[in-house]
Amino acid sequence: MNTHASGRLHLQASLMSRPTKVPFHITGYTFTAFDSLVVSLEDEQGHVGRGEGLGVYYFDDTPAKMLEQVVAMRGQIEAGITREQLQQVLPPAGTRNALDCALWELEAKRSGKPAWQLAGLKEIKPLVTTFTVGADDPLVMAERARAYAQARAIKLKLTDDEFNAERVRAVRAARPDVWLMVDANQGFTRESFAKLLPTLLQSRVSVIEQPFPMGKEDWFDGLERPIKLAADESVQDRRDLQKMVGRVDVINIKLDKCGGLTEALAIAEAARKLGFELMVGNMSGSSLAMAPAFVVGQLCEVVDLDGPTFLTTDCSPAASYEDGRIWCPETLWGSVTAVTA
Repeated sequence: MNTHASGRLHLQASLMSRPTKVPFHITGYTFTAFDSLVVSLEDEQGHVGRGEGLGVYYFDDTPAKMLEQVVAMRGQIEAGITREQLQQVLPPAGTRNALDCALWELEAKRSGKPAWQLAGLKEIKPLVTTFTVGADDPLVMAERARAYAQARAIKLKLTDDEFNAERVRAVRAARPDVWLMVDANQGFTRESFAKLLPTLLQSRVSVIEQPFPMGKEDWFDGLERPIKLAADESVQDRRDLQKMVGRVDVINIKLDKCGGLTEALAIAEAARKLGFELMVGNMSGSSLAMAPAFVVGQLCEVVDLDGPTFLTTDCSPAASYEDGRIWCPETLWGSVTAVTA
């Protein structure tokens, strides 16, 4: 991919807030809306690339701060910044994600090739995605799992209280047919993990995501692992991979964490070489945020790209969710024919 194209760019950046259909609970947080930064980059030939970033909430990487960062960099960006330069001047986080994805789409327009081809993929196909049930009363979670009638895979958010076993049993009873994973969002101790593990086994849970807090990676050492473990918060970018070797089985790649599609693809390659399976996730967001992650998802065993399904509104055109799968149409992002404004 040629990322050295010269010429000035025109930057537009704005904040978007999309309310959730219902409050969304995870360990330590409740979300009633998801805010994002949306950027567009237009070159002198009229080609436009767009990107959306939500940031990393647990690092206080907020869209408002991201917008300030983009405005402060306007001169450098509009001078014709490349993806390589972007990796050097911004750290892995939401701002770099939004700009990086915009540069990928801009290159797709310039080259006449869709972003997925530029990423080295031979084909692109619909992907089975998890549908997420936020932590709540077990009966409420069971009802929400039933409401995902099309779902083939469900992810349960668990938290740091004593009701997790009831939550898992209730959802499994409501949906005996689905592939199931749980996400603790750093909420377990080694003791609570060991106590919950028999229930997870009995309930046929396939993956346990980020059971322990960042900085407590040694808690994985010597741990009984009859169910695959996935690292999310413990792996922000490639630099964090090596410390997880032998500790987890799956790496959750999120574009907001790692700073865009460029680093996400690099993580995928490096993680494979280290023997990890791959997962792609999201910090929520509209379909514009899902589309670059959908490219990464083509390389992954586990796909968690249901963010727009929680929102009261979405962008147009949008990703489609049918038969438990996500599909991002060419007109959404990253194609020669994608919407330009």
